[in-house]
Formats: sequence, structure tokens, C-alpha cells
Amino acid sequence: MVKRSDYAHAKIKNIDTSEAEKVPGVIGVWTGKDFEDVNPMPCAWQAGGVDNNANTPRVLEIDKVTFTGQGVAVVVAEDRNIAEDASSKIVVDYEELPTVVSAEEAIKPGAPQLHENAPNNICMEWECGNQEGTEKALGEADVVVKEQLVNQRLIPSSMEPRGAIADYQSATEEFTVWMTSQAPHVHRLLATAFVFGIPETKMRVIAAHVGGGFGCKIFLYPEYCLVAALARKIERPVKWMETRSENFAATTHGRDHVTQIEVGAKNDGTINSLKVTTVANLGGTLSTIAPGIPTTLYGRLLSGTYKFPNIYCGVKGVYTNTGMVDAYRGAGRPEATYVVERALDLVANKLGMDVLDVRRKNFIQTNQFPYLPADGITKGLTYDSGDYENPAE
Repeated sequence: MVKRSDYAHAKIKNIDTSEAEKVPGVIGVWTGKDFEDVNPMPCAWQAGGVDNNANTPRVLEIDKVTFTGQGVAVVVAEDRNIAEDASSKIVVDYEELPTVVSAEEAIKPGAPQLHENAPNNICMEWECGNQEGTEKALGEADVVVKEQLVNQRLIPSSMEPRGAIADYQSATEEFTVWMTSQAPHVHRLLATAFVFGIPETKMRVIAAHVGGGFGCKIFLYPEYCLVAALARKIERPVKWMETRSENFAATTHGRDHVTQIEVGAKNDGTINSLKVTTVANLGGTLSTIAPGIPTTLYGRLLSGTYKFPNIYCGVKGVYTNTGMVDAYRGAGRPEATYVVERALDLVANKLGMDVLDVRRKNFIQTNQFPYLPADGITKGLTYDSGDYENPAE
């Protein structure tokens, strides 16, 4: 049973496990200091200049928590009820710190700072397209429409929460881990190479039938590695299964973008420019591929099915005192599609045109394939084929 932080932002002053250790049936109680030899989780997609292991979670946090639900201690017992009772007896002395939960607020002067190596709470900055060309085209447009678009935060909430069972054989120094995984090979690679520093052949990961994922079971979570580390400590199989409340707090969330768009068009509805600036909430620490979602999987999709001649996208990934954000159902692509389609709707409304007529005016035509979108927005990736007119009939 993982003892989780009740605070969104706090220093850990002391953890008293003495009463928990006295509960009959308890095998052991540990804190983050007992796992200092276990490395933090890796950041596997380092878009925007993110360094490996930069502000990623540990199996248990040692000095500080940056969102409610982070693990700070763990109880292993003969059954779950005993573990829950013992967990409630762990006393954590926190020094509560100011919090910020909005990405827009987090980058303002004077906002609470989550990490020393992320000034103004900016984890990374990324851009694609041609800013100068897009600004020039906006100045030449007959009409320019500006709007703020919000993709709200979502919780995947798969039917089966996360869980893992780990076994360790000391004679061969080998792990076997059963887990609710959408990516067992990824989990094995990241856990062995980055967290435990052992050969990949020393861990077997088994993913049986999984009760839903929607993206949230792709990532390497602290609890998966914690269970393995505990099995090695006590040389017995260890099982962990999260509750629904834990799932809401500690499993990754999705989306959470605030985007400003400027779209320029001619009076006939032809789009000549699209400028997009997005503030993406990444939560209190980085999940496995979090930086890649609001960058490569978002910005490079902003051409959509249309022949926009000038596009620019700038993204700031921001730390806040909220749960980790990572891939969820489409992972960046739905957010990009929302931006593009809303831009066309706004132009149509501004010009008093039918929204479908504006789309027809801007579709990539069948005879234009293979098609390379504007300004390197796709980094050289070419659309090989398409027929967008017929589905619109």
C-alpha cells in the first residue's frame, strides 16, 4: 500500500513509520530514502530540449512533492487490509508550499516555483513552421480572427486500474513482473536500462489481458518499479493494485492545453496563415513521453487536410501542482484537429460563409498529392494520398 501525499506542493520534513511497523501482519515499511539506489523514472521523449531524468518521479519521493497523490512511503503486509491500516499510521511531517494549478498562471512573474532547474516553471519550449512568414501573411490578410481555445484536462479512467505483481529470484538476479501494460517491451527496456541499471535480459515483463488503457498504460510509473524493488528487498512476490481514487490522482491525465490562434484569410475564404501559440500543462513531474505530445504529435498536425501556405506553432510545456499529463486517446492529434477545424469555423462566421464552403475552398486537392505542407510544419513528411472532397459531399 502506497502512502500518498495529501499536499500538492510541500517539503518532506520527516516520515515516522514506527507505529505502522508495529501492526501485526506487516512485513515492512519503507520510505524514499530506502530506495536511493533506484534511479528516477526516465523521460523517453526529450522534445524541446528536455534533459533525461529532468524532474521525473522516483519510486517514492524523498525531499519534496509537487502534486497530490505522489508516493512518499510504502507498506508491505500479508494482505491488503493490514497494509491499509498500517499506512494510515504513517505520520508525514510536511512543510506546505504555495501552489499553482493553471499553466497560464504558472508562467507569470511571482508564481510558485516547482523545480529549481525550471525557471518560471517552463519545462521546455518548442516551435515549428515559419514565424516570420506567418506574421507577414497575417498582415496581408483581408480578415484576421483571433481566439482562445481550451482543451480541458481529462482522466483516462480505464475500467481496470493499474496494477503489478513482481517476483525476484536472487540466485539468478532476475525479475518477473506482471503488469497492466500497453507496452511491455517499453516498460522492460526503460526499467532495466534507466531505473535499475541491469541488462534487459534480467527482467521479464508479462502483460496479460488488460482492462482498458486509452494511452495511460503505456508509461513507466513509479509503482511498477517500486513493486520490483520491494520483491528484491524481501525476496517474496509482491502485489500492488491501485484504487479508483489513486487512479484519479496518480495515473496520468490527458490534454490540458490553452491555445491562442490567429488565422488570416482572403475575402473569398481562402486561408493564408495560421499562427498557434499553446501553453501545455505537464503536471508536477514529467511522465514518460509527455514532452512529445504537445510538440511533435500536435504542432506537426496543424496543416490538417488543408493547404495553408503559412503556419507557425509555438509551445511552452509548463510544470504545475497537478497530476502528470501524457498521451490520451489520439495524443496531441485531437488537440491539433480541434485547433484547425475551429479556425475554419471562425473564418466562416467572420465572412458570413457556410462552414463547408470554407473547407472546400482550402482542401488539399486530389491532383496535388503527394503534398508537402507549408513551412516545414511536418519536418519533411509528405502526404502520399488523399481525397477530401468526396466525403464532404
